[in-house]
Amino acid sequence: MKVLIVDDEVIIRTGLSSVINWEASGFTVLEPAASAEEALSRIPDERPEIIFTDIRMTGKSGLEMAHEVKQAYPNTEMIVISGYDEFAYAQQALREGVSDYLLKTSRPDEIIQAALRAKKRLEERRQADERGRAEEAVVNRSFLREMLASASSPDEQMAAELLHRYPRLRMIQGKHQLQIWIISVQAGDCEGMSHSELLHDKLGETLTGWLPCEWLPWNEALLLLVKIEADHSGWNPVVRAIQKAEQALQCRTFAACGRSIEDVRQIREAVDTALEAHSYAWLLSQEPFVRYDELGARRGLRMVCTQEEEIALSSLLRSGSKEDLRAEIGRILDRIKQDSQATPGSVQAYLHSLLIAGYRWLERAASSIGFSSLLPHGEEIDEAALASRPEQTLMAHFESMMKQYSQMVSGVSPVQRALAYIHDHLDQSLSLSQVARHVHMNPNYFSEVFKRETGQNYIEFVTQAKLRKAMALLRETPAKISEVANQIGYEDIKHFNRLFKKFTGLTPSEYRSKS
Repeated sequence: MKVLIVDDEVIIRTGLSSVINWEASGFTVLEPAASAEEALSRIPDERPEIIFTDIRMTGKSGLEMAHEVKQAYPNTEMIVISGYDEFAYAQQALREGVSDYLLKTSRPDEIIQAALRAKKRLEERRQADERGRAEEAVVNRSFLREMLASASSPDEQMAAELLHRYPRLRMIQGKHQLQIWIISVQAGDCEGMSHSELLHDKLGETLTGWLPCEWLPWNEALLLLVKIEADHSGWNPVVRAIQKAEQALQCRTFAACGRSIEDVRQIREAVDTALEAHSYAWLLSQEPFVRYDELGARRGLRMVCTQEEEIALSSLLRSGSKEDLRAEIGRILDRIKQDSQATPGSVQAYLHSLLIAGYRWLERAASSIGFSSLLPHGEEIDEAALASRPEQTLMAHFESMMKQYSQMVSGVSPVQRALAYIHDHLDQSLSLSQVARHVHMNPNYFSEVFKRETGQNYIEFVTQAKLRKAMALLRETPAKISEVANQIGYEDIKHFNRLFKKFTGLTPSEYRSKS
């Protein structure tokens, strides 16, 4: 804490600054001032917290100086150290904001005690100010969060209240604009610091020191309101500040900017567009900065997996190879990221369709071997995790499917395993030998066991399984009849029609029209 001694007598000011051991009590003594005028000229640069001053000096008096200091720097502690023990002086000193009145005959320990009392008062005021600022910040952020979370745009009164609470965001029409950024920390957060601590304290406070902005925590990210010059894109100044913050805090961020606005009443649009831009955090993770205006041309990718993809997925899940599964998921996600039309919504829908396809395969496999105690699945898909951590989410679900499938087929008979295999390959022309080889049995012996356990010979069973699948496709999809025939392994449409009518009593067209 800095101390300034002001006295026109060189012996007094030199003695006070050198005889007393100020450093031992935590004080730094500045070069003494020989007059009130000299002190007043130095105070703006040197900013002493405690000033010891004589009263009667050449030029301005110590009390006149005290009056000016308290006007400009009200928190400065003024202590008079005078050669005059007069009640009138003490009264006037108190009126000018002097907190202590000592005589030059005071002992060094009395002077230090006066300085320590002043130090305590300064610290108490600072703590009270900090508490007040902290309480005010909580109230202001609560107001701001409520306003930004509202589905409606703020009215004129709320807009005025916002600018009253956050004067740094006040804009001049035609000169300034307001931007909202959503900033999240990517892999490799600040070393030794939690994600929350970084966002809420270090990152926000660092950026506030460099930009005319305000901030608040927002859904595991940082929401930044920045005032920019209207004749500038607003891109470079904010980007430079974020890059400097990354270097200072040794971390990487993903920062998304919404549309710039010229009126606080448009803040709903700025928030919505910033959140939409931030939803690209996984899809554009290689890009540290994203602007909403650059994303509008994207149309989205295909949102449902194809039958070929579903067949390939079921084969992969049946294999039980986690390494192959991880590699395939990596290829799928790489392909998505390279698609210039991909949007977060379309990506999430497509990945969701892959998971549903996997669960449909698992249900068919369970049904084919009479296994009915599957765990619930569809409602367990965490859409937020699928959007932000797709690789981990897909792996977790598909590994669970692999485990359930393994549990189902372990300990079941070879015929039950054959039934699951048949239902997975109804689009192919499966021979008895091919299926017997899959379950490691002699074809002749397999044929006997198969008929004994199912009550049907192999050809009858496969034909009926194919036709039942055709019936489901005709009921549930708009696929052409020729496409349905191909999906169950029949290229000859006339042959398929004959088999279907023999099995159902109706042609495929008649069956569809009555379903």
